[in-house]
Amino acid sequence: MSEELLVKHCSPTLAGIKTGNLFSVNFKNADELRACVRDWNKALSPKGLRIMPMRFDNGRALIYVYRPSKLSKDLSESLAGDMLNSFGYGGKTPERCVSELMKRLRRNEDFPHEIGLFLGYPPEDVKGFIENKACGCKYKGCWKVYGDETAARKTFAKYKKCTAIYCELFKKGRSLDKLTVAA
Repeated sequence: MSEELLVKHCSPTLAGIKTGNLFSVNFKNADELRACVRDWNKALSPKGLRIMPMRFDNGRALIYVYRPSKLSKDLSESLAGDMLNSFGYGGKTPERCVSELMKRLRRNEDFPHEIGLFLGYPPEDVKGFIENKACGCKYKGCWKVYGDETAARKTFAKYKKCTAIYCELFKKGRSLDKLTVAA
């Protein structure tokens, strides 16, 4: 797994402006992938970042890159907490919620759409997506918007700009460590 993939898919999280990102990657050897994730965690955890392989399936892995401090803040928001309780995550620490999410992803049953809460999506948008079965949104960007469209558009533009800048800096030789903002 290359650092370039991490920069391409996770720049807003690396920059500290987003709670988390999720991306899939092809792999040939799960042990090598786990070793790579371990190395990245050693390098980036002092800056407040965590990387977890959430699921392995037919030569593809789903990788979650997140900032535990931001996740804790997001999940403590009233609507997010209520939603997690209704989905059976009740009263768990953010770390345990991530473990529960991982279990749900690995069971390959219904996709856990509450995953948006773990990526920093506004709870009203996650709730709207689930209640409306992904239909009738106001706008589509990084996620489907059911709440504040103006704020979402600004956020999408910020993420897009961040990704473009980070990809350009990486291409010019800036290291992953230098691109990762300490929390």
